[in-house]
Amino acid sequence: MEGEKGTVCVTGGAGYFASWLIKKLLRHGYTVRTTIRSDPKFKEDISHLKALPEATENKLQIFEADLENPESFDEVICGCIGVFHVAHPSFDFTKSSEFQEQTIKTSIDGTLGILKACLKSKTVKKVVYTSSAAAAIFISNKKDVEEINENMWSEVELLNKIGRWYPVAKTLTERAALEFAEQNGLDLVTILPSMIVGPFLTSYLPFSLTISQALVLGNRATCNLLNTLKNAVHIDDVASAQIFLLECPNAKGRYVCSSVDLTIQDIAQFMSTKYPELQLRTDLLEELVVEKPVHFSSTKLLNLGFEFKYGFKDMYTDAIQCCKDKGFL
Repeated sequence: MEGEKGTVCVTGGAGYFASWLIKKLLRHGYTVRTTIRSDPKFKEDISHLKALPEATENKLQIFEADLENPESFDEVICGCIGVFHVAHPSFDFTKSSEFQEQTIKTSIDGTLGILKACLKSKTVKKVVYTSSAAAAIFISNKKDVEEINENMWSEVELLNKIGRWYPVAKTLTERAALEFAEQNGLDLVTILPSMIVGPFLTSYLPFSLTISQALVLGNRATCNLLNTLKNAVHIDDVASAQIFLLECPNAKGRYVCSSVDLTIQDIAQFMSTKYPELQLRTDLLEELVVEKPVHFSSTKLLNLGFEFKYGFKDMYTDAIQCCKDKGFL
């Protein structure tokens, strides 16, 4: 049976955020079609999707599709009223710059292919593209600004110099998507979540959690990365924001989605107080230079009528409890 709100597509459904979004959409009354990668070398685990109660009611349909073959999304998207494009090609940072450039190209071409499929469908009313804070926060004069908002874009030339390929991909892909949508009259909004923290459905520990929980799960590299990510949002708030943007007729353009500004010291203080049994990597913490966060502003999203439900303590409590329940802590 069709969900009472109609059918939507979520690309990259096996992942940390996409699977949580699917769960929310099903509970909101949508029928969901989702895609997993067709390349057998990835062998994506979808047991957490099949375990969703609604999956047994035929409200969740799982298809194979790949960004390297954008036309593979045509069948999935045809008949949908909305598309949440979450999928992103995987980077292998041990490989050459030529490999990274090809991955960036796959991200852009795959996204444009999905948008073309939306146009061909004649049924898709709106597309929500999951961009990232990484597409806005990397600016050369960051120390001179009080806040970062949707009017700001990460500087690709700066990112290329320091080899930050993921932010390059997100920045160029989002720009290309917005340009295509404007030229072709497609209703597209993009959402830029900061570091996503919270529980997870997957049987494996998502990479996002190895970063947000780096003080207990990580090493020097992940702690250093966590120290650079000074804004965060609960996974459930990001999923709610995506559904809100799909359903809101006045939503246009880019939307920052971030509820908390924080430092790695804030995280350490909370975890050491609430979870004294956890072994924090205080030795790594002492080596870090901690700077004040630059505010990542969600004012545009809030002015549209959205409300965040979770704060800093909620997102970390939920994440840690889930890690414990699944045996990672």
